[in-house]
Amino acid sequence: MKSSINAAAIAAFVNLALAKEMPVDEELSRTVYQSGLRHEEIMNHKESFWAGRREQGIFDSKQYKSMAADVAFVPCANGLAELEAGNPLYTFNCSGLDLYDFQSHADLGSPTGEGAGSWGWTSPDGREFMAVGQSDGSAFMEITKDGKLSYLGRLPQYSEAQPSLWREMKGYKNYMVIGSEAVNHGVQFFDMSKLLTIDPAKPVTFTDADAFHYGELPIGRSHTVQVNEEKNYAVASGAMPRTDKCASGLIFIDLTDMENLKSPGCAANDGYVHDAQCLVYHGPDTKYEGTDICYGYNEDTLTIYNVTDKANAKIISRTSYEGAAYTHQGWVLDTKWQKYLVLDDEYDEYDKVGPGAAGFPITYIWDISSLEAPKQTGYYSAQVRGIDHNQFINGDFAYQSNYGGGLHILDISSINEDPTGKGVKEIAHFDIYPEDDEETDGGIIEFVGTWSHYPYFESGYIVINTIERGVYVVKRS
Repeated sequence: MKSSINAAAIAAFVNLALAKEMPVDEELSRTVYQSGLRHEEIMNHKESFWAGRREQGIFDSKQYKSMAADVAFVPCANGLAELEAGNPLYTFNCSGLDLYDFQSHADLGSPTGEGAGSWGWTSPDGREFMAVGQSDGSAFMEITKDGKLSYLGRLPQYSEAQPSLWREMKGYKNYMVIGSEAVNHGVQFFDMSKLLTIDPAKPVTFTDADAFHYGELPIGRSHTVQVNEEKNYAVASGAMPRTDKCASGLIFIDLTDMENLKSPGCAANDGYVHDAQCLVYHGPDTKYEGTDICYGYNEDTLTIYNVTDKANAKIISRTSYEGAAYTHQGWVLDTKWQKYLVLDDEYDEYDKVGPGAAGFPITYIWDISSLEAPKQTGYYSAQVRGIDHNQFINGDFAYQSNYGGGLHILDISSINEDPTGKGVKEIAHFDIYPEDDEETDGGIIEFVGTWSHYPYFESGYIVINTIERGVYVVKRS
């Protein structure tokens, strides 16, 4: 009953305005979001849904056949990449992306599988490596020059932690920063240079002692992690409980001494932060030039923080928008000139509210020329039904993991001239979840398929981590 009440309240709120920024409905924010009711509702739905799929054997990744090493690549031809001719479960809807490899979670060292976050690292000599989240830890692999996944080993989740599918990571210099919703997990910092000398024929299972560890989160949980490499700190966001002094906001971790990890403070001002991007500000708002900024994606708002003083972070602005059902994640278009960002909402399609009411993933476009008064200027609607999850920007392109819809690449170069989104075009996609291709509009509105991807390798290989099957490597045709 709570779900329908919340959906009705949110729908009433978002139907008051056209597609643009809105002031925060403080009563709705307090009772539905900051109370934790909305987040608990979503987490409970996901856990129940995934438990059912686990019971059905869908998460047993041994059933998904890895791509044979002697197959160079599978081209995307006439809208399909056929890894196994005539088998619909190994025939992938695509455009502009060829398949170079697929390896199941089982073949990447995990008996439990269940993929989550992922991130990449490039060694000083140009070798490309991935860390891939699974429910029992993080798998490490090298992407060969031929686009193949070479499994090197794994770092199990922290030994005192309870199991959790949620595992997120970001790169800091040569370290992989790994957080989890697992109680007692804390944050692991693994030196990726340890992978450089591993023989793939002898993969290594690392231990707690092989990674630095920050263990001062309230109960060890975090939802996401971020880094500011320029300022030498990491962030644990969404660290429960909300009743803690940091209110599940931004918990800063000083990385200047990896052997003595400590927190200089936290930003509790707007409560729970689901995800964030922390940068030194460069852009048109001259008042904040050079300021340490975090863009927070805070359930029902885009919240922008001045975090220069980690013990006394300040909110610069806190803004909602039409369609705000669950503000999830976003990324600035250009870190060197922060004028626009894109934002995704994980539940607008599910709740059928705002621009997401039709059931197609929405990319919200924001003009952040004024950090104190950001404007939601337009949006792009995807072409396949589903839910958006994580997106990252590389040059003129947005790379999006849209759950069952797979990886989508958008040309966003028009936004600087036309921030309405009318000029945004999809230029490539690879659907890693063929199970829903026959559904209306090519997909289902549910939490299946791809959780994350990494689009920053110089080689052009893009690595996609999926919940059920395993890891894909694709590249522009």
